[in-house]
Amino acid sequence: MTIRVGIVDDEELVRVGLRVIIGAQPDLEVVGEAADGAEVMAMVARTRPDVLLMDVRMPAIDGIEATRRLLAASGTPPRVLVITTFENDDHVYDALRAGASGFVLKRTRPAEVVEAVRLVARGESLVFPAAIRRLAGAHGRGAPGGLAADRLRRARLTEREEEVLRLMATGLSNAEIAARLVVGAETVKTHVGNVLAKLGARDRTQAVIAAYESGFVAPPAP
Repeated sequence: MTIRVGIVDDEELVRVGLRVIIGAQPDLEVVGEAADGAEVMAMVARTRPDVLLMDVRMPAIDGIEATRRLLAASGTPPRVLVITTFENDDHVYDALRAGASGFVLKRTRPAEVVEAVRLVARGESLVFPAAIRRLAGAHGRGAPGGLAADRLRRARLTEREEEVLRLMATGLSNAEIAARLVVGAETVKTHVGNVLAKLGARDRTQAVIAAYESGFVAPPAP
């Protein structure tokens, strides 16, 4: 199955580089490009990508707002993979909170960019889990009486679902969680689906952010 990819970046050189990297893969296809967040909705409607590589900083509408608008629209929007220069940028975390499924650095090796696109398309693992854990731990509020904590309480996760969420937060894939819990992969997939549905999270990245912001999962040690 070919993964359809859209590229959104205001730098032509970056778009060209990503187009070459993605286009060289037999299972990936670049179907559309945009030079600003203002062009995203039209490009997505026209080309229907599965994954969008989205720059964070753009002149008219940035990647955060473009992601927010895209995911608020009706239909089945593509998954968003943020491309950024700085890993610890507040804008990256804001993009993840807006609904992006992960991020890659612009200096990331081509093979890692390609694998990140595949991971986001499959939705069974976090992209660069250690980096996402650091961001979530640094920015997560963890306030016992906060909105995120209330959201988790209202989700009424079962004991097993809580266990699966904790393992998701460490960056384990479905297969790795299955091995850890000594259950079948399909059982884990069902538990993950239940966790996402109860939290109202689009994917596991959003569920992990909710886990950190609620204080359900403690931030990783510095």
